[in-house]
Amino acid sequence: MQLSKLTVYFEEPFWVGVFERVSGGRLSACKVTFGAEPKDYEVWEFVLKHYDALTFSPGVAADVKPMSGNPKRRQREAQRQAQKPVISTKSQQALQLQREASKVERKRVSREQKEAEAQRQFDLKRQKRKDRHKGR
Repeated sequence: MQLSKLTVYFEEPFWVGVFERVSGGRLSACKVTFGAEPKDYEVWEFVLKHYDALTFSPGVAADVKPMSGNPKRRQREAQRQAQKPVISTKSQQALQLQREASKVERKRVSREQKEAEAQRQFDLKRQKRKDRHKGR
């Protein structure tokens, strides 16, 4: 069973959406910046078009509360949550894990690029030395 939740809130100076996904007792999150205040239909369109392309953070252990069967109770809970759109601490942990993973990946790619550039410079220097030795 997979549960998904989207929270849209204002984080100075942009509107931000946090997608939370609970699957197999693990919570993963993805943060999206909307810019100007999105209309309901714009958010819905974004979800339909771009949900598959979102990169979610690694999962964090989370307990799943069963939903009540009473629709009026669910409606009251939704209104209560709409009054205070605060992202959960678990989501913040998941987003932090995602930032750390992307930081490690960025460092790895940067290090590989530096090594490749240093090797290219070394090969170029060696080729120039050979050319000078041969009298070219």
